[in-house]
Amino acid sequence: MRLVVAVVQDRDSQAVTGALVKHGYRVTKGSSTGGFLKRGNATLLIGCEDSMVESLVTVIRNACEPVAELVTGPPANTAVGMPVSVAVRGSTVFVIEVERYERL
Repeated sequence: MRLVVAVVQDRDSQAVTGALVKHGYRVTKGSSTGGFLKRGNATLLIGCEDSMVESLVTVIRNACEPVAELVTGPPANTAVGMPVSVAVRGSTVFVIEVERYERL
């Protein structure tokens, strides 16, 4: 059993949760805020069998593809105030082994 934690942009959260439910996954959604761009995110918690992880990640990947956006800021190796292109959509996915799981 695995716990998949996916952090997605707010604007992608409905598409991702809808796609997950459509494919038979149960998902819990919580609100979070990103550190770099300080924008709203959704943190999704999805439990699944080991054999389903790759298909689950594919569903997430297909529902929220990254898009480059120009932001102004002082990231490393750029001059302060210079616009930089960063991927602001997409997801960060963590797959964690679950020692015990119970539905009560």
